[in-house]
Amino acid sequence: MKIRVLGCSGAIAAGYKTTAFLLDDDVLIDAGTGVGDLPLDALAAIDHVLLTHAHLDHILGIPLLADAVLRLRKAAGRPPIQVHGLPETLAALQQHIFNGVIWPDFTRLPSRDAPVLSLHPFQVGDRLNLGGRAIEVLSAMHTVPAVGFAVDGGAARDHAHWVFTGDTGPNPALWQRLSQLRLSHLVIETAFSDDEIELAHLSQHLCPTDLGRELSLLAGVVDVHITHIKPGEVEAVMHGVQALTSPHRINALQVGQEMTV
Repeated sequence: MKIRVLGCSGAIAAGYKTTAFLLDDDVLIDAGTGVGDLPLDALAAIDHVLLTHAHLDHILGIPLLADAVLRLRKAAGRPPIQVHGLPETLAALQQHIFNGVIWPDFTRLPSRDAPVLSLHPFQVGDRLNLGGRAIEVLSAMHTVPAVGFAVDGGAARDHAHWVFTGDTGPNPALWQRLSQLRLSHLVIETAFSDDEIELAHLSQHLCPTDLGRELSLLAGVVDVHITHIKPGEVEAVMHGVQALTSPHRINALQVGQEMTV
């Protein structure tokens, strides 16, 4: 399995795309602005979207994706794209996006019987099976109901997991679960520098000081990838991150980066 980084920024600017990962060719993990860089045939190949939470920078690609691929998928007789999320996340999509005011309701278009999108709730702790790929729903601590994901690399990779925390502040439950898993990659957010620690706490994001405390709970040596840094803050955030004392291999995530699961 391959995971490609389509977007990993906490906001937009030239050269910055918000959160989206492509698992193989058919699963999106979050759907930020990075989705828009995929060619149309690649967009039409997406069968599943996994959402960490309902904030705009993680979901805004979904309504535009639905509109872009509706005709192609209908002509090919493809089933609806399955959008997976917490019940609260899916309810927010239905109420605030697919409401006929902000955007047409593509869970009922082009017809109620054959829509381009279908919504599928999950809960923390669920283990999803998407085409033989096992993906566990992890807890997250954010200002809205939120989750992370652990993608199981399977027996061929000794069940090493690629883990994405989603947007989260400090979260003891996450580390308790990760202590029971074998990790190959950890994608973890650090949205703010320590100069903005109060804002990080208010918005339930991490800063380098908090990241250091969280990573101290992670045993072994893991490839750690920092995501969700705000444009213009990369140097300040990574300066704080690189000053941490940690056994882990820490780097800033880059658009276009690929990881093997």
